[in-house]
Amino acid sequence: MEHVTSADGTTIVYQQSGTGQPLILVDGALCHRTFGPMGALAPFLADQFTVTIYDRRGRGDSGDTAPYAVEREIDDLSALIRQAGGSAFVYGISSGAALAVAAASRLPSIQKLAVYEPPFMLTEVDRQQAAAYTQDLTELLAEGRRGDAVARFMTRVGMPDEAVSGMRQAPMWPGLEAVAPTLAYDDAVLGDSSVPTARAASIRIPTLVMDGSASPPFMRDAARALADAIPSAVYRTLEGQTHEVSPEALAPALKAFFRA
Repeated sequence: MEHVTSADGTTIVYQQSGTGQPLILVDGALCHRTFGPMGALAPFLADQFTVTIYDRRGRGDSGDTAPYAVEREIDDLSALIRQAGGSAFVYGISSGAALAVAAASRLPSIQKLAVYEPPFMLTEVDRQQAAAYTQDLTELLAEGRRGDAVARFMTRVGMPDEAVSGMRQAPMWPGLEAVAPTLAYDDAVLGDSSVPTARAASIRIPTLVMDGSASPPFMRDAARALADAIPSAVYRTLEGQTHEVSPEALAPALKAFFRA
């Protein structure tokens, strides 16, 4: 397995495919190289880019070092960019999009940024619900109740209780429990769930902010608000897409943006 060593000594495992300018894909909650959307997306991009997918710290084959800090994940991304040649394009989805935004505000080695539906919240009611989730998640993980933590996340993102009960019986469930502690990492990346307007305003590179026309209104509102906060951002809606965006719909938008 290929890996880089982050600034704090943590091993970050990655894999590359394709040829062209470096493009690093940043996963959202619970996902890693072998579970989630990036493994399916990478082949659609590898004809034009050198695509890197990686296991964020605490997931898959990557290591982890306590205590966690969002800055350490930015260091991880910086190490991957150095391995790729010193500069790269970055695409992130969901909470991985929020991490990519944070990284772009700090790393001049990111040349262009694309994000899809970072789950920020615009209303006070939504932010209060996010705060309640943070408290519940913290308590469940402190008690070692990993399965319940995953279930709480799933209900938080809108999965019905019956569907969560079914998921608990699925073969993938132990794998989800294994990475449950990293739910707290994604929660930390989102902060209080507000759109990080000051951070966004500091981003001066070309940026594409996307959402899906079939996604919930709060997701779309957050994407528009983020695009408005980044001076160089372009906002684009992918018709017919939800938060689980298909690679067939997403890849052409990414190619057009990164190749422009």
